[in-house]
Amino acid sequence: MSPPTPRLRRALLVLTTVPAALLCALAPLPAAADAPVDTAPAATAAPADWTARPAGGGADRDARPYVYLEGTPGTALQDRLAVTNSGRAPLTVRLRGGGRAGAWIGFAADTVTVPARTRAEVPLALTVPPDAVPGDASGEVVADDGDEEIRVPVRVRIGGPTLAALTVEDVEISGGTIRYALVNRGNAMLEPRLAVRADGMFGTLLDRPERPLPLELAPGRRVERTEPWPDAPALDAVTVRLRVTAPGGARDEAEASATYIPVAPAVGGGLLVLGGLALLGSGAYRRRRTRRGDPEAPGAEQPGVEPPGAESADDRQPTTETRPLVKAGPLVKAGAES
Repeated sequence: MSPPTPRLRRALLVLTTVPAALLCALAPLPAAADAPVDTAPAATAAPADWTARPAGGGADRDARPYVYLEGTPGTALQDRLAVTNSGRAPLTVRLRGGGRAGAWIGFAADTVTVPARTRAEVPLALTVPPDAVPGDASGEVVADDGDEEIRVPVRVRIGGPTLAALTVEDVEISGGTIRYALVNRGNAMLEPRLAVRADGMFGTLLDRPERPLPLELAPGRRVERTEPWPDAPALDAVTVRLRVTAPGGARDEAEASATYIPVAPAVGGGLLVLGGLALLGSGAYRRRRTRRGDPEAPGAEQPGVEPPGAESADDRQPTTETRPLVKAGPLVKAGAES
């Protein structure tokens, strides 16, 4: 007979705990203490009286959500940042770049003072390094007034052949949560999509169709994420499969397995199994003694058998035979007389 497969072993493990789970389910659970409820209103931050965003003109003025630039390695790309002060006092902000593409940015002025109720536009230049890999790069422009920071995203498309490659890694199941990691292995900016499926012993437990994830994955970036599973089974052996895709042909799949066993039924089932084994062992021992007879304890005397070195009844009886008393005399040396 071939050894059982891992899936069959998990199924047998789950099935052996079913009687214990049913017994423990009949026991009432202790009532949980009521937790105090915090009724204090949540604090809300006051809206900022200034903004920073990509500059625009005409009907699309300030409509861009981020700075977008395209160029080949070694070229310098131009854009502008608009800082609007809607307050009643002058505003001074410092500008700097952040992230990979942000390190390529230079400003006409790193510090800008904007009068009250005034808008100022600051020119910026992004120089693509000569050795930059073709594809997408991301970064940000950070504007800081000393009390608050505003971050403006920057996207750069570098000319040349691109490669879209995406992997899903480190999938694991923890209670009602599925954990995984996404890694951009190519040189193009990716917008991943995720599909989730979970199969148990008796069929499909979870089937979520492919949907876009709320993130943009830059080249070389790794993101750890979680997928909630609030209706995860309490008693089952499951296999979860994740499938991720992205525009450009990027695609990958990964899976993980887990066995769900309630703690209390598992302990009860273990005790039942141990008790059953003890009863079976005790019954087998009694039947064996009945067939063979009780073994004698070490050192016990058997009837009619004398232990080694013991005196017999005849040895213990007094003797009536008399022997003559011989008086010792002087020793005479045997030899010829002179």
